[in-house]
Amino acid sequence: MKMIKIIALACALGVGLSPAAEEERKPNILILLADDLGYGELGCYGQEIIKTPNLDALAAKGLRFTDFYAGTSVCSPSRGVLMTGIHAGHATIRGNKGFYPVEGAWDRVALKKSEITIAEMLKGAGYQTAFIGKWHLGIPQDATTWASGRGFDFAVQEQWGPKAEGGEFDERDHWVNGREDKIFHDYTKNDCLDEFRTDIILKFLDEQRDSDKPLFLFMSYRSPHAHEFFLRETERYKEHGWPEVERRHASRITMLDEQIQRLLDKLEAMGELDNTFILFTSDNGPHGEGKHDETFFNSSNGLKGCKRDMYEGGVRVPGIVYWKGKSRQGVTDHPAIFYDIMPTLAAVAGIETPDQTDGISFLPDVLGKPQKKHDHLYWELQPANGKRAGFRQAVRKGDWKAVRYNNKNRTELYDLKNDLHETTDVAGQHPEVVERMNRVLGMEGKKSVHYPYSGGLVK
Repeated sequence: MKMIKIIALACALGVGLSPAAEEERKPNILILLADDLGYGELGCYGQEIIKTPNLDALAAKGLRFTDFYAGTSVCSPSRGVLMTGIHAGHATIRGNKGFYPVEGAWDRVALKKSEITIAEMLKGAGYQTAFIGKWHLGIPQDATTWASGRGFDFAVQEQWGPKAEGGEFDERDHWVNGREDKIFHDYTKNDCLDEFRTDIILKFLDEQRDSDKPLFLFMSYRSPHAHEFFLRETERYKEHGWPEVERRHASRITMLDEQIQRLLDKLEAMGELDNTFILFTSDNGPHGEGKHDETFFNSSNGLKGCKRDMYEGGVRVPGIVYWKGKSRQGVTDHPAIFYDIMPTLAAVAGIETPDQTDGISFLPDVLGKPQKKHDHLYWELQPANGKRAGFRQAVRKGDWKAVRYNNKNRTELYDLKNDLHETTDVAGQHPEVVERMNRVLGMEGKKSVHYPYSGGLVK
């Protein structure tokens, strides 16, 4: 608590802090990442049935983005974009699995050690760094590729995959700092997995928080991903008579909302929240897995598509920013994307952005200052099984949106200003625009040994 004591003493004596002391007071940074949460699954984004009062309140006092985009439309590559600031066209991870030519097999691909992660960037700036939850950016058998090996001082993550050191990973195990230790998730003691994960971080804050350093905390939640196998809460929303899979889906989202508030309440009680930059978002659009129907709750809020799609429903996600006393209050239509997060956090911390990033900081917009924009935004998704139909690309340039699915061998074009739901393909009316968009699609995708369809526009 050294810095707090210095500040208190300075105030008591009526003395201003020196520039060095001011520099030492870097803000905390908190990323709250949902898993497969759709654009329309929060009340502040139009959800009328599922209750999310705490996130709605956060959005009301902060800045809510209407045009916030994931790195791509499925978990692993989208998270890789967020973690490195490198867009999906030349990122290391471009699908949930990649091809290994020597082995002739499809398997997980890890981030390159040469790529700086946001945790490594902030740790180098004096931050204490912590990660809880789903990593999905490493190789199961190589703990150096896990979160603890990529810049996090404290990392607790689930792990799954092929046999390694004595058998299959048990998904209920959460590994601490690589293979240093593990915490078993006894689902009979928690209503949901995110409650268990919140318990872990609250204990960390009580026992291991270094108050002499600013905190970077990345909470990678599980909800509302389909594969939470155990949910103790069985009564919530039962009065509606929904199918059980839909009741559970809604319950997970509301419980996520509650667990986030538990964390915020703890940070506030510790005196940490007042100078904390908070970003809430989701890794991609809503899923339709495990017999859940993504249209049941209008999870995309009318946007076309869902998880794995290049349409807006697959890549447009909630984006909420709050920084007490600094972020402006309201709604912005500035188009921001996951590869903008690294430069934004660098700006928040007052440090240089790594050269590797394709992003532009959106902090000016958060602070109500003039904001630079991208010429275009780019997405790419490589198939995890080698099937041609799984390769997909998209680009947004102004209000134009081009989508290309490899099994169609043509580029679709949509006018988002007049057709946000992408109902009408206008490629035939604007061949010159399609040609410009195809040039971007061909330019942004770079060749990778792990992805057979990489390297630009595939015909």
